[in-house]
Amino acid sequence: MTRSFIRHVFRFAPSPNGYLHLGHAFSALLNHEMALATGGTLLLRIEDIDKERCRPEFEQAIYDDLRWLGLDWERPVRRQSRHFDDYADALRQLERRELIYPCFCSRSDVMHAVTDHLDWPRDPDGSPLYPGTCKRLSLSERRRRLAEGRPAAYRLDMEAALAEAGRRIGWREYGGSAQGRDVEAEPDLWGDAVLARKDVPASYHIAVVVDDALQGVTNIVRGEDLLMATSLHRLLQVLLDLPSPCYHHHELLRDSAGRKLSKSLRAKSLRALRHEGLSPARVKQQFGMLGRSFAFVP
Repeated sequence: MTRSFIRHVFRFAPSPNGYLHLGHAFSALLNHEMALATGGTLLLRIEDIDKERCRPEFEQAIYDDLRWLGLDWERPVRRQSRHFDDYADALRQLERRELIYPCFCSRSDVMHAVTDHLDWPRDPDGSPLYPGTCKRLSLSERRRRLAEGRPAAYRLDMEAALAEAGRRIGWREYGGSAQGRDVEAEPDLWGDAVLARKDVPASYHIAVVVDDALQGVTNIVRGEDLLMATSLHRLLQVLLDLPSPCYHHHELLRDSAGRKLSKSLRAKSLRALRHEGLSPARVKQQFGMLGRSFAFVP
């Protein structure tokens, strides 16, 4: 009898909009160690769809920092900025089924529309849910505005999307205290989420689910700050008939004030720590990764 084997594929997917910090190192090392523990593969993906903030020097620093940590990954590296056609194809699939619509509103338009509603609901990132202004436009009015060259984002029609999905959506959470826990998705918390921005023809949400499917990613290990986003990602996977990976959302590293390490809060970069004499072994020791075994059971 022939035994079948599951090929585990992990990925680390940073954005080159700043230098990596210890929080990134923890996530990258965790992916690397889990790939080793399962005999799997580690991919590196550069999520550079935001051309205004992403820079070549930050991308090069990512490669330098990961090599310094002792990591290796499969080649070639997928760079999102070279695959907008893939995301456009996914968006066309949704548009043909009337699951997305053009939105001409600015952020200030949205804020103005909800300003008199103190209890207006907000999405998991803290932004007010879209009030549906452009969803109420007639088809002829949408076409007229597009023909005039009005810039438009594209939003998911959450109500229509949930109706088409037609079933409860969830995922299997592995690792830590959540080993083997079923999680029910709540994509409606995001409302009519943006899937293509006015300035960029794709959002993080559509790009990441398309990339994971095209790259055959089976195991997604990322920070718990993306736990709520997984609800929206699972809905998109169902709508686009994409496979569902296994997920593990790990704890975040925090500073002395309890804030998560982030580029926006100017967390000290790995390159700065390296220049101060920090060694990769010391980093792994701080994370408790030396001599530790990792289990990630699909």
